[in-house]
Amino acid sequence: MNSILITGASAGFGLATANLFLDRGWRVIAGMRTPRSDVLPASDRLEVVALDVTDPLAIEAAVKQAGSIDVLVNNAGIGWMNAVEGTSSETARALFETNTYGPMALMQAVLPQMRERRSGVIINVSSSVTLKPLPLLSAYTASKAALNALTEVSALELAPFDIRVRIVLPGRAPTTSFGDTARARMQEQGGFPEPYLPVVKAVMDAWANESEAEVTQAIDVAEAVWQAATDPASPLRIPAGADAVALALAG
Repeated sequence: MNSILITGASAGFGLATANLFLDRGWRVIAGMRTPRSDVLPASDRLEVVALDVTDPLAIEAAVKQAGSIDVLVNNAGIGWMNAVEGTSSETARALFETNTYGPMALMQAVLPQMRERRSGVIINVSSSVTLKPLPLLSAYTASKAALNALTEVSALELAPFDIRVRIVLPGRAPTTSFGDTARARMQEQGGFPEPYLPVVKAVMDAWANESEAEVTQAIDVAEAVWQAATDPASPLRIPAGADAVALALAG
């Protein structure tokens, strides 16, 4: 039976991905910062593990508990919305710790067993903002662009060991809690600098005019992860969601 370890599996893209792989017969190891067994259906193929991707000891323990891992999905991430001038160095470091260094640490933890077997898939969930940058997302975009670079180089390094590495690029997903959490974090740290409020209004107005058909749903990301995990011919970069696909096609 194939096994998949998914980080950030308690909500949003990670939860949708865990559900999809459970539905399709896989063994799922659902990594959560705060484990919650109630968000997923009971199954003898499901194991919920405590996993904070910024904690080396938690990573070591989770990978040991998981055992054999065929697919790693680095989905856990944090958002942030503010201008460069309104972003503290502490916030920027926190973004990179979770969005870039965390995935790298998970890769380092699972790669020895994948190399030994000469098989495995690593899927890093990035963002479509790396295809077309947007105002107020500078630090977040930087952390995801670094993840893209890590993925692309790793794909070259690991191909001789028959390990596939892929990037999934979700678009904006207003139906998940990701954006709300990012905005709450920003408000806790003082909000937007006053000179940038016209930029904030322009961005918010543009988002308010989007239709449901123009944005990303969690199931779009889950299906993109499925493609990356199961199709050896899948491309290195897989956009997920109508808006992300449109950006990818626009070049």
